[in-house]
Amino acid sequence: MFDFKGTGVAIITPFDKNKLVDYKALKNLINYIIEGGVDYIVTLGTTGETPVLSKDEKIEIINFTKEAINGRIPLVVGIGGNNTAEVVNDLLTYPLDGVSAILSASPNYNKPSQEGIYQHYKEIALKSPKPIILYNVPGRTCRNITASTIIRLANDFENIIGIKEASGDMLQCMEIIKKKPSRFFVVSGDDALALPQIACGMQGVISVAANAFPYEFSQLVKLCLNYDYEAARKINDNLIPAYQYLFEENNPAGVKSFLYEMGFIENELRLPLVALSEDVHQSVKKYLGK
Repeated sequence: MFDFKGTGVAIITPFDKNKLVDYKALKNLINYIIEGGVDYIVTLGTTGETPVLSKDEKIEIINFTKEAINGRIPLVVGIGGNNTAEVVNDLLTYPLDGVSAILSASPNYNKPSQEGIYQHYKEIALKSPKPIILYNVPGRTCRNITASTIIRLANDFENIIGIKEASGDMLQCMEIIKKKPSRFFVVSGDDALALPQIACGMQGVISVAANAFPYEFSQLVKLCLNYDYEAARKINDNLIPAYQYLFEENNPAGVKSFLYEMGFIENELRLPLVALSEDVHQSVKKYLGK
C-alpha cells in the first residue's frame, strides 16, 4: 500500500461560465499537477467544493479523474459528512475501484462528542472497502478530534491508516506523532505550517497551494523530509504571501484566483462561495507578476 509520504493535492473542481464542471480544465490541471512532481491527488475534498456538487457529479468526477490520472499517481477520494449512514452508503456505492484510500472529515454542524466521533469512524471503518484517512479540521467542523480519540481510532482499526491534521494546534500535533502506532501516518492540512510540522515528525501534507505551485511546494516538502530546512525555508519564504492570499477570504476562491490568472480555469465558484474581492485578486496578480 502507498505510504502517503510527501505531497498530496486537494484538487479544485473547475467550473465553466455556466457553472458546469469544466472537464477539459480539470484534465489540464491534473496533468500540470502530476508533471509538477506531486505524490498523489485528493479529489472531492472541501477545496473541490464538494458541498455544492450533486451525487451524480461526484461520481462522474471520480471516474473522470481516475481516467485522467491513468495510474500515474495514487488517487484519494473525499467521502465524509454528518450523516454516518449516508457516508457508509456512499462508500458502498461510489466507484472506488483503483482508488487508494478515502479521506473522511469528521462530522460538521451537529457537533458530536468525542465518543460520537469515535463511533462515527468505527461504523465507517467496519464498512469501508478502502483504507481510511481521518481528517481533523475544526475550523470547518466546529469540533476538534482530540489526540486521545485519534490515537484510540488508530489503535482500534487497522484500516484507519492516517490523518490529515488541520487543527493548527502544534502541541496536539506533536502528541499525536509521539503516541501514534508506527503504521499510522500523520500529514499536515495547513500549507503555511507544513515546514514546522514536518520538522516535528509529520510525513507530508495534503495541500491547496500545490494546485497552483505543484513543483515549488513538492520540492519544499521533499527538502523538509530530507532535513534540508535551510533550502526549504527559501522556498517557503517565497510562498508566504501566496499562503495569505489563498486563505484570506475563503478556500477555494483564493486558489481559483491564482489558477485563473495562470490560464488554467475560469474564475467561477458556486454559491454560497464567490470569487475573491477585487483588492485581493489584484494582490494575486501582483504576486504572479501580472
